[in-house]
Amino acid sequence: MSDDTASLKIGLPKGSLSEPTLDLFAKAGYQIHGASRSYKPSIDDPEIAVRIIRAQEIGRYVDEGFLDCGITGADWIAENGADVEVVCDLRYSKATANPTRWVLVVPNDSPIQSVYDLEGKRIAAEATGLVERYLAEKGVKAKVEFSWGATEVKVPDLVDAIVDITETGSSLRANNLRIVDTLMESFPQLVANKGAWADPWKRGKIERLAVLLQSALQARDMVGLKMNLPENQLQNVLDCLPSLRQPTISHLTSEGWVALETVADEKTVRDLIPQLKALGAEGIIEYPLNKVVI
Repeated sequence: MSDDTASLKIGLPKGSLSEPTLDLFAKAGYQIHGASRSYKPSIDDPEIAVRIIRAQEIGRYVDEGFLDCGITGADWIAENGADVEVVCDLRYSKATANPTRWVLVVPNDSPIQSVYDLEGKRIAAEATGLVERYLAEKGVKAKVEFSWGATEVKVPDLVDAIVDITETGSSLRANNLRIVDTLMESFPQLVANKGAWADPWKRGKIERLAVLLQSALQARDMVGLKMNLPENQLQNVLDCLPSLRQPTISHLTSEGWVALETVADEKTVRDLIPQLKALGAEGIIEYPLNKVVI
């Protein structure tokens, strides 16, 4: 099916969120090719057309109907005042599973200790609307100027403070900057155009996509475990075994033995496996998961 006849147009972010978003789609079962080279990459679902667009613009294009749906940060939806249907939160970011934060930042040696010290001062930011609403809520009047990027280099020579986006804070610390306040925390969201959401076929397609993306995220930090163990040790194993749900247990052909299969947090497995071994478990297998639907 060609792009012109594809039924669902989805916008995916370019830039820092591009790679984790493409990885998420791959785990959800969608293969996207050419995203680094083309505005219109190919996808192995003939009913979907992908558009690679700056995250800052996706909410607006979804709102205006140029896209049926898209993935962008809650921060950029708020910045643009986009009137869209929020289908689901997608808890991932550029480098970690933590939210990105919009933070008010000054140099380490600045006398500014709170937002109220910025009365009459200058602030540089890309998300100027976000900053202006924040200042209005605090009752502070300051000049907010748009920054095209590399915002951290503008203090203190050009402005008194900046509002920048950070995930870990490491870049700010490396530039001898400190955080005064957090304006907003943001995860990506799958959002839909109101008209597309009202269309039964498109809504169904978007909802199925949401299930797959959320299940891929749910599986991100989890693994499957299989093992055989003496039946008389089953309760002891169950007592030490965290599980998403009750584990699956089946009897083996060897009398007195059972097979057990479960899902566990990957971080717990290095402590679990020695415990299971000590309780008599054998043939312990750990395997990765692409999706967990709960």
